[in-house]
Amino acid sequence: MRIGFIGLGKMGGNMVERMLEHGHRPVIFARTKATVRRYVKCGATGTESLSEMMKRLGTKNRLVWIMVPHAAVDGVLDELLPLLKRGDTVIDGGNSPWTRSVKRSARLKKRGIAFLDIGVSGGPGGARNGACLMIGGPASTYRKFRRLFKDLSVKDGEALLGPAGAGHFAKMVHNGIEYGMMQAFAEGFDVLRKKSAFRYDLHQVARLFSRGSVVTSRLNSWLEDGFKVFGTGLKGVSGSAVGTGEGKWTVQTAKSLGVPTPVISASVAARVKSMKDPSFQGKVVMVMRNRFGGHDPNPKKR
Repeated sequence: MRIGFIGLGKMGGNMVERMLEHGHRPVIFARTKATVRRYVKCGATGTESLSEMMKRLGTKNRLVWIMVPHAAVDGVLDELLPLLKRGDTVIDGGNSPWTRSVKRSARLKKRGIAFLDIGVSGGPGGARNGACLMIGGPASTYRKFRRLFKDLSVKDGEALLGPAGAGHFAKMVHNGIEYGMMQAFAEGFDVLRKKSAFRYDLHQVARLFSRGSVVTSRLNSWLEDGFKVFGTGLKGVSGSAVGTGEGKWTVQTAKSLGVPTPVISASVAARVKSMKDPSFQGKVVMVMRNRFGGHDPNPKKR
């Protein structure tokens, strides 16, 4: 399948490689020419403009996947819209607010263009080796491209969850849950660290917890890896836990629905507090973010 692909960051670049591995033909565009050249060497078709990208996709029923930060999506759509035709499909695979996805879908629908919002989970490793895809949009459009979604995901790791906005709503809640789980690990390992009489080796404990315990999880394994790489004191890792907003969005949305979210709310508050008062708990959150998402472990020093 020929696919227009915009955005070659940590997620987008790995996704393009997976597409190539499964026999798809991505036609790529990014603002940085060196990045485009890198994936051309892998087999993708590079372009220097959105106009060139669309021409290379042909004239009918074209698919364009946008993989850029959510704040940039509307700008990309503004440039793309004059180049799109009735029957084309646009996918937003970033972490956009679900309300924006609903509006973008309506905007494109007026022109006969289909839209799917896809929450992608699994980090850069998932993008390369098989992700979890939470999809929102028309069932007919989903069915049309389901082979692609199966190729990009782990086994049983893709599903249409509802109409426009449903994919990004689910991803927002997923990330809210992630906030709570990460904060629980941060608090627990801080307690272990403070019990000096037992002199716990936190890497050893994390490794043990990841071997058949009730809290065994991918986050647990990433924390184990973080202690291995940075040491049990997490030297060089910031104690200020940054976030990308989805936890806060989850809390705000839950409040509007009358749903209590004490755990997620507390985890968001903990990150905000850590920005003013760096802590070991902040370090634990940051090292997990680094291991699963490739995020800078100490952005303030950059």
